[in-house]
Amino acid sequence: KCFVFFIDKEGGENTKSKTHLIFRCNRIPVQFRYFCVYGAKGMTVEEAVRRDGRFVDGLTNFTLSDNENKFTTKCTEIVDNLDGRKFQICLPKTGKTKATNPPQVVQEQDSTQQTSQEEENASASPKVQNIETTLKNLKEEKFGKVQQSFSEAHRLEKLLKLGKSVCKVLDDQGSDVCQGTGFVLFDRFVLTSAHLFDKCVQGKNLLDHIYISARFQYDDLDPETNYFYFYAEKTFIDIDNELDFAVLELKTEGQNFLQNKPDNVKVPAGLLDRFGPLPGNGEACLIGHPAGSVKKIDPTCIIEPEKREEAVNDHLAPHETTLVTIMSVIETIKSQGIGSIMVGGTKADKVETYNTFMYHGASGSPVFGADCRVFGIHTGGFTYGFQRHETSVIEYAHPLLTIFEKKQQIRPNFDDSFKSHPDYFLSGRNY
Repeated sequence: KCFVFFIDKEGGENTKSKTHLIFRCNRIPVQFRYFCVYGAKGMTVEEAVRRDGRFVDGLTNFTLSDNENKFTTKCTEIVDNLDGRKFQICLPKTGKTKATNPPQVVQEQDSTQQTSQEEENASASPKVQNIETTLKNLKEEKFGKVQQSFSEAHRLEKLLKLGKSVCKVLDDQGSDVCQGTGFVLFDRFVLTSAHLFDKCVQGKNLLDHIYISARFQYDDLDPETNYFYFYAEKTFIDIDNELDFAVLELKTEGQNFLQNKPDNVKVPAGLLDRFGPLPGNGEACLIGHPAGSVKKIDPTCIIEPEKREEAVNDHLAPHETTLVTIMSVIETIKSQGIGSIMVGGTKADKVETYNTFMYHGASGSPVFGADCRVFGIHTGGFTYGFQRHETSVIEYAHPLLTIFEKKQQIRPNFDDSFKSHPDYFLSGRNY
């Protein structure tokens, strides 16, 4: 949960002529007055200002003066009660501060950016570089092919059929303790994301008060009247936090929501025999339950490692002329480990990235290629946001073949329970 507050470009009491001790850049365009700053719940004002990036290093020992009522807030107080308020920064009367103003801002990926760029964008963000040509091609040409591929009737029909294996995964109470997406591997085995169970698992066992169910056919206009579901066994077949996947085994008898009885309910056919390698043409499509909603389909395209930084910058570019704190966003996604998926990062070649609107509640969704083979499991994204609003700059999936291959190396008997099933030998893991 984040809280947003605003800092006046004019200094407060005893600080009118000392803004050079507050802001990195002193030539702030006249049309801008406030800097939009946000901080997470429990964060101090000083921490929020420090991570913002547009204030001088080491700014401390200051207070905030409310522009409306002149009440003061110490820099050591938390931001929880500052949401939506506007302030001026006030330095001590002596003017002494530990702040220092370095000659230029260090950018996320390029330490050679010029100070003039910083001054030009001080009230909004570091200038986003080199996105007009590359990202225009990425969005117009490549995504155009994606739209064409996944709008073809035969592919759409096949995806809708395969999508019957996709289920909404949630705890028995329907709360957000555990809510995501999963899909059937074969028989009664469901693959989903391990992080969904962070708060409700111990070892390989669900906590006593947690009962997980998988809802199928949750895709009508009035989904609450037509779905059927199966409860999961209390012990996982496997769960791995590093590779972020979990395999659930569903109980033998399912129930129709309306009749509340088995009524010959069957688990849909699995997708294990549809596993495939990473697509070479960059096309992809997700099927899942974002935000716990009805089943949705989102065609997209893979963002190659060398284009990921540009894609992130492209996402942030619309905010370049606003007061949104781009440096704060960068610090937030850096703290989430976004550097690990960039070129040279530890996970750069271990995940596939793309843009999708499906992130909250869609973890565990299958990711299909244009050949309608499942190549990945949607895992998450790098998010930022404000109170009542959150978004993601880029999302990623773990390749399924990588999961199976690595688990077989680490734990030779990992898929012993699968080997008796004929689909195992037809799966993409043998590519």
